[in-house]
Amino acid sequence: MKSLKIICAILCAGLSFPAAAAGSQIGERLMWTDAATAAPDIHVGFRGTFTLDSDARVDLRLSGASWYVVWIDGEYFTEGPDRYTAAYPEYQLRSVDLKKGKHTIAVQLQYEGVVTRILHPIQPFLYLEAAVGGKELLIDWRCQRLAGYSSQVRRINPQLGWIEWLDTRALQKDWQQPAYDDSSWGKPVFVERAIGEFAASKIAPVKSLKIEPKLIASGELAEVFGYPGDNPGASFFLRDLSPERYPGQGVWRRYDLGRVRLARPDLVLDLPAGAVVEIASSEFLSDGRVAPWITLSAGDSYNMYRFIARGGEQRFFPLIPHGGRFVEVHVIAPKDSVRFVDESFVERGYYDRADGSFSSADDLLNTIWNTGIETYKACSEDALIDNPTRERGQWLGDVGIVGMEIGAVGFSDIGIVRRGLVQSAQCANPEGLVAGLCPGGESYMASYALQWVPACLNYWRLTGDRTVLDELFAAAEKNVAAFDPYLTDQGITNDCPYWNFIDWGYVANDGGSDMALNLHYMIAVQTMTRWAAELGLEDREAYYREKAAKFSGILDRYYAQYGYDWDKIGYHRTVLGMKAGLIPQQYRPAAVAFIKKHILNCFPNNPDAPRLSDPAANNPQLITPYFSHYAFPILFENGETDFVLDQYRKCWGWALGEGRTTWVEVFDTRWTHCHQWAGAPTWQLSRYALGLNPRFDRAVNSFDLTLHVGSLDRASGKIPLPSGAVVGVDWTLKDGTVYYTVTAPDEAVEIFTGQGKKKVQVKANTSRTLELPAVSSR
Repeated sequence: MKSLKIICAILCAGLSFPAAAAGSQIGERLMWTDAATAAPDIHVGFRGTFTLDSDARVDLRLSGASWYVVWIDGEYFTEGPDRYTAAYPEYQLRSVDLKKGKHTIAVQLQYEGVVTRILHPIQPFLYLEAAVGGKELLIDWRCQRLAGYSSQVRRINPQLGWIEWLDTRALQKDWQQPAYDDSSWGKPVFVERAIGEFAASKIAPVKSLKIEPKLIASGELAEVFGYPGDNPGASFFLRDLSPERYPGQGVWRRYDLGRVRLARPDLVLDLPAGAVVEIASSEFLSDGRVAPWITLSAGDSYNMYRFIARGGEQRFFPLIPHGGRFVEVHVIAPKDSVRFVDESFVERGYYDRADGSFSSADDLLNTIWNTGIETYKACSEDALIDNPTRERGQWLGDVGIVGMEIGAVGFSDIGIVRRGLVQSAQCANPEGLVAGLCPGGESYMASYALQWVPACLNYWRLTGDRTVLDELFAAAEKNVAAFDPYLTDQGITNDCPYWNFIDWGYVANDGGSDMALNLHYMIAVQTMTRWAAELGLEDREAYYREKAAKFSGILDRYYAQYGYDWDKIGYHRTVLGMKAGLIPQQYRPAAVAFIKKHILNCFPNNPDAPRLSDPAANNPQLITPYFSHYAFPILFENGETDFVLDQYRKCWGWALGEGRTTWVEVFDTRWTHCHQWAGAPTWQLSRYALGLNPRFDRAVNSFDLTLHVGSLDRASGKIPLPSGAVVGVDWTLKDGTVYYTVTAPDEAVEIFTGQGKKKVQVKANTSRTLELPAVSSR
């Protein structure tokens, strides 16, 4: 795919627009076909023409109420919008270099009109302005509803919008091209929408990456099931792909995209008029086939597109990307009349190549580190999402917990994480509880709301961006105060109405108060104490210190009533108690031993242990990849490095079975096969096996040395800095001494080592080797 030169205004200071006319705001420049209420699932085309007196860089501001794709002079340019909540709408900033003369902007917007994980339904609009050197361009706009689309045939699933069901014979041909005659199209009208004041999106442009697929199978097909609209998924999956009983009615091809991706086909086919083209995606093959259904959708699903060909050589480039690794293309037409001219795919992703890296003598550990990065990339678009196939939802558990740590060891830019933390606060409920899922289809979760608090300070630690503390402190106070009605001498009661998600498979303790939730509350209040202190708010610091002391007493009594018997207390409450610093020193060795024993008694360590077959399969004898985010740092820091490394090899090695290249959500393959919160080994290998732990909250480019070598004898890699530079690490173990070399970029780096936190400086563009005693587990 040819692409125009795009410059992100966020990365190029100085992009500006003229002030709106007197009394005019962006919200008063929203265009649509008419002022009538729109029905769901309609496609509208906009064409705008303008003329440049000389070669120029054109700056654009774009937004919409639903998905859109933009072409400039007939070439794909960008897509959007960046997700937002109606009270805080955002516009994208883009720039493009254009030659002197006339130019055409074409925009296709699909108004979904239903709640999705991405956006709430807002009556449709398009906002697009262009300027050169701060002077607004006059654009002559035309618009028309696009023909050929069947409306509301099927949802992709209950979390996403509508499938594309298009007869291209009826669609206005080449309407995106400059030469198209749009004189019969109408003029748009300006409309009012129930939204807040627009602000610029603060993330970089999402990338469109060309993917060359691997053709893995092909053949003839025959129809077997029903009319096309009866059940499109069944019609697709039940086709006979090796027809012997029936005469062939078309051809099919199956592709492997290498890993799960949010992508869409970009196919050029030469077909007879009326040929049917159906394209379906899946994360894994079902008995060797692509099944167009999405697991755990809580409703019907159709991960597919359907087109009817105009005839001749034609490009098939769907509007909206779908998630999956494997793709099948079915063409219903005489096989001799079908010709595949060009076969490629376009991935939608925030990242391309990672800035960070990890390498050791253990190839499996290297693969595990990289799989975490690839899964994180697959789950990154205009937000850090839980999965690109099932829902594309921005859940706090993915954004602010595991995902933020993976992002920071892989990439310099984790702006999508900051944006997610801010949007959680923007979408807080009337009681002040921040959203666990937003901005579309909000979910309010007691546990995630509490985990959001340390996530904000962790973002500061990883990036040095202190502005997040000032911006979000008021929201943090309201968020913590939302639990006040449910506080008793036993802690937060089970009367708290919000979803208390601790982990998949988690079984709560007996009694009227879930102690795992209370431990998250304790950690949140501890964090608020530090947050208030950093802002110099002494009264608020004292307030949260008092809360923390009270909760410490509640939790101490809980542990004491069981005599610190960890088998009775359970895995999650033991781990979180260690994290909160509530376990007395004399009980910690037994707690660590219990954590190890529990893990070894669960699948996949114990093949006979219960399996987490579905979200309701709760059982105390379970472990998940997600909770290793909390459990494994405790084991590293208590001398159990080799135990953790062996768990990576055993459990995550199991997850790589059958050729998987992204992480399964849990240790069971019946869930999604691409979930970045399962990638905790990636950040932990970088922090413990490479040994540099960011403390950018302390100073620019400041690190604590947290090296745990275990039985490894060498490792090397790169640690990204927020500036875009990387710090190199290369260490070798010899005769009980670690020779630890740090290479600084064109920025100085400081490292605090040992219990006394001795500071070591590494000057810009130099290397320094430290001699360290080996820290090895037994």
